[in-house]
Amino acid sequence: MLYIGIDVGKRNHEATILDESGKELCESIKFPNSIAGAEKLLSKILNLKDAIFVLEATGHYWLSLYCYLSSKELVVQVINPIQSDSLRNLYIRRNKTDKKDSFIIADIARINRMPKTKLADENILKLQTLTRLRFEFIDQVTALKARIIGVLDRIFPEYESIFSNIFIKSSRELLKNTASPEEILEFDLSELAESLNKASKGKFGTVKAKELQSKAANSFGITLGLDAFRLEIKLLLSQIEFLEAQIETIDSSVKELLREFKACFITTIPGIGDVLAASILAEIGDINRFNHVKKLVAYAGLDATIYQSGQFTGTRAKISKRGSPYLRRSLWSAANSARRFNPVLRNFYQIKIKQGKHPQVALGAVARKLTHLVYYILKEQKPFDPNYQWSNAKIYVDSL
Repeated sequence: MLYIGIDVGKRNHEATILDESGKELCESIKFPNSIAGAEKLLSKILNLKDAIFVLEATGHYWLSLYCYLSSKELVVQVINPIQSDSLRNLYIRRNKTDKKDSFIIADIARINRMPKTKLADENILKLQTLTRLRFEFIDQVTALKARIIGVLDRIFPEYESIFSNIFIKSSRELLKNTASPEEILEFDLSELAESLNKASKGKFGTVKAKELQSKAANSFGITLGLDAFRLEIKLLLSQIEFLEAQIETIDSSVKELLREFKACFITTIPGIGDVLAASILAEIGDINRFNHVKKLVAYAGLDATIYQSGQFTGTRAKISKRGSPYLRRSLWSAANSARRFNPVLRNFYQIKIKQGKHPQVALGAVARKLTHLVYYILKEQKPFDPNYQWSNAKIYVDSL
């Protein structure tokens, strides 16, 4: 059996060929990231039926080569960079070169004898692409909101105390036109009240207008460069609204894609809607990849790290945060929702709080419990049934 370890790059790859004893059969092969480059590599291998190609999942650059080799019905394995990094650290001289990396990648496959890797089907890949893009846009919106708060802290620090959330519609409409205390004071009280009343659909009026002008009159904000700050807030709000419209477009596409699946029973869990269910499903893919629920928990990075040295064993274990950050984020969000809307998980969360757990620790326990629930719902392809699921001792162990 031959093991071809490939160090993946954006424009060029480098391959090392090892036999079963770990001996290099030739000099490492450098080839471009193209069809011609892939054919160059294959031409160097006499018996492709006895070859295992091993790629490191570096960014997205490995995908084209993976698809090409798979189309030739060759055995392809993909390893996590964490695996190659751990073996690389065993070397005393920690020189990092493409040649050395390709050797390490081949050696991992030779030693571990990993199974053939299979990409998720097309619909899962579509879901994964859209839900990850959604996370990216949400992060951008969060960053833009933080910038607006930063500007307001300088020019009108009292503004944040006026609204429960400065990004509700009535507040946004106000900030688009009157971001500084000076502008608010220039407004006629009745005109300001009418504007607030219209934007809030009758929730706010004269009382809120008076509060605004009172805070503006006694503001401790700076008075320099106000024109620039007002423009900055207006432009940042426009970017937020643009991104939010794109997120809505993604949500519509995700919900439509979700209908392609015969049944997505994750949505039957109280507190998990279509979009969250889609992001969880997109990251898990085929549940049969995991032959035990603990492997799914570990893949999400929700498993606890254990530190032990001699007679000492750490008691304050943290979650490992290894594996898929997108799955972990999705499950964490779902747990935060489920602890409010799912009676069973709400009770579980409250038990942890009564035990003196920190709210974040209790939420982590809910996330792990929820991962167990998702695992068995996907495995059994049955909708959520609290009476059935929670009476099954094999599903919910109290070791969380």
